[in-house]
Amino acid sequence: MSTEKVIKRVTTKTLALLKKKGIKISALTAYDFITAKLLDEAGIDIILVGDSLANVFQGIETTLPVTMDEMIYHTKAVARAINRAMLVVDMPFMSYQLSPDEGFRNAGRIMKETSAGAVKLEGGLRVAETIKKVTDAGIPVMGHIGLTPQSIYQFGSYRERGKDEKEAKEILQDAKAVEEAGAYAIVIEKIPALLTKKISEQIKIPTIGIGAGVYCDGQILVTPDMLGLNVDFHPRFVRYYADQADVISNAVKKYIEDVKATNFPSAEESY
Repeated sequence: MSTEKVIKRVTTKTLALLKKKGIKISALTAYDFITAKLLDEAGIDIILVGDSLANVFQGIETTLPVTMDEMIYHTKAVARAINRAMLVVDMPFMSYQLSPDEGFRNAGRIMKETSAGAVKLEGGLRVAETIKKVTDAGIPVMGHIGLTPQSIYQFGSYRERGKDEKEAKEILQDAKAVEEAGAYAIVIEKIPALLTKKISEQIKIPTIGIGAGVYCDGQILVTPDMLGLNVDFHPRFVRYYADQADVISNAVKKYIEDVKATNFPSAEESY
């Protein structure tokens, strides 16, 4: 009999059970095989191939230019590394806003061409019909409300959302609409912690926070941010768990020094 440990894939059912038990859900982003492999082996629950790849991978100011082909390309690379975590893919700007049918077609394409476990799309009431159409076809959908980066030009800034009573009420309505439409979980971005608490208590699906306080059922960060790689971006909700920018910079400088001084490669490193 094999003594190998059985690895159980995280599913929508797993996440629902974690919320029921009060066990927090951990999530991070990945855009490449090596990073995804490290995250998965460390035990992360959810890996998101986020359209934030525009910012941290492509060096673009907003997430809007990312295409379906690019999302699928990166997802395929990430999927090859994952044995346990649930793989979720952002639907990029204009892949679902045109109509529910367009959103359904593109969600289906992502699921067909990758090994993703779910798609994620931004918006509340305005995308509820799309979420319903996609979930009715058996495709798991993660919602995203609060600050939605694909709407940044409408918002005019990356400021906290839901501070005034009117907007807070709208965000709560969005959360309920996303749940009723059939989403299995919802990302809540950059809203007051007490509003997050109210949402998490009033909806049954797991809430995953980013800049939304401790009352979510889980948390997500952009991996290069929490590793200290993105030194030009440090909002208050990002905690540095490493200082990889300095580690990499120092390693490269040492490599250059060794090459210039003919200390690399050594005899042991030569054939």
